[in-house]
Amino acid sequence: MNEALLRSLTPSVLGILVRRGADFAAAEDALQEALVEAVRVWPADMPREPKGWLVTVAWRRYLDAARSDTARRRREDLVEEEPAPGPAPGVDDTLRLYFLCAHPALTASSAVALTLRAVGGLTTRQIARAYLVPEATMAQRISRAKRTVSGVRFDRPGDVATVLRVLYLVFNEGYSGDVDLAAEAIRLTRQLAASIDHPEVAGLLALMLLHHARRSARTGPDGGLVPLAEQDRGRWDTAMIAEGVAILQAALARDRLGEFQAQAAIAALHADAPTAGETDWVQIVEWYDELVRLTDSPVVRLNRAVAVGEADGPRAGLAALAALDDALPRHTAVAAYLHERDGDLETAARLYAEAARKASNLAERDHLTRRAARLTQLRRTG
Repeated sequence: MNEALLRSLTPSVLGILVRRGADFAAAEDALQEALVEAVRVWPADMPREPKGWLVTVAWRRYLDAARSDTARRRREDLVEEEPAPGPAPGVDDTLRLYFLCAHPALTASSAVALTLRAVGGLTTRQIARAYLVPEATMAQRISRAKRTVSGVRFDRPGDVATVLRVLYLVFNEGYSGDVDLAAEAIRLTRQLAASIDHPEVAGLLALMLLHHARRSARTGPDGGLVPLAEQDRGRWDTAMIAEGVAILQAALARDRLGEFQAQAAIAALHADAPTAGETDWVQIVEWYDELVRLTDSPVVRLNRAVAVGEADGPRAGLAALAALDDALPRHTAVAAYLHERDGDLETAARLYAEAARKASNLAERDHLTRRAARLTQLRRTG
């Protein structure tokens, strides 16, 4: 495989796609998939016109993605901005597509990636960010998943756990990412909860509602991020919180604890506190301990370090953080916060600035930059 040839052709092919009318980010995504396909096909069947081959394949990938995005947006147009309480009023085939994409022929991770791309409408870059892997790695994973299911019958739906994972990631992307998919994820999870009596389905729905209830308070008038501790709790949707808590309590009473119920319990404790200072951090740490037991996730351990810092003091939080890989996303931001709480403003300012450089979206970058500037100013005037 002539990798140098691929690299040399990439800029001109990208330019052709853009001139044809493709959005630049979507064109990049389509070209990435075409490059992965070239790596697979060319060693055995080198095309006579490599550039033309890449343009053709990338343009087809772009059109497929555009059609998928149009279909997704059409479904979203049917959903109100804020999901109404109660069962979903209508049923379409979207949830069935989620189950079909979670095909038994695929591994769970490949099924999730394929569904997010083909049905959820997320870009390869967004999915890679959710999985904490390079974009090229995710492009290869999605391409392998497509090849795996290209010759199989879609008559065997996948399992609930895989579909829940997809819905969770779609909601997270809609809640904090570049595309607003949160309402659609809630709608589909309501449908699933209405059709399947499963405590983890209820746990995921409760988690979504408890997070979504705080949405209007997450940004200030200037569009900047507002941390949980600084949010105006009067702007939280109390009806949505009450619904989420009721769903969670019913699920926990089944005594079949899963990770989504544990996450919802943490969100409920935050929602239950009248002020940030009255948050029951000791209970939150206990729930994070349950989550670590259930998932052994490094991201969960990172969030647990924050909770430990609140419950037992910032130095205890820093000690918990020291056991984790500093390459974890948000590790530097968490370290900055804990050093700030410990009174080490110089270190905190430096770490906030470093975290801002690593931030994956503009709002987070601006927030961290402002924190660094504020601490630097405090040191100069203090």
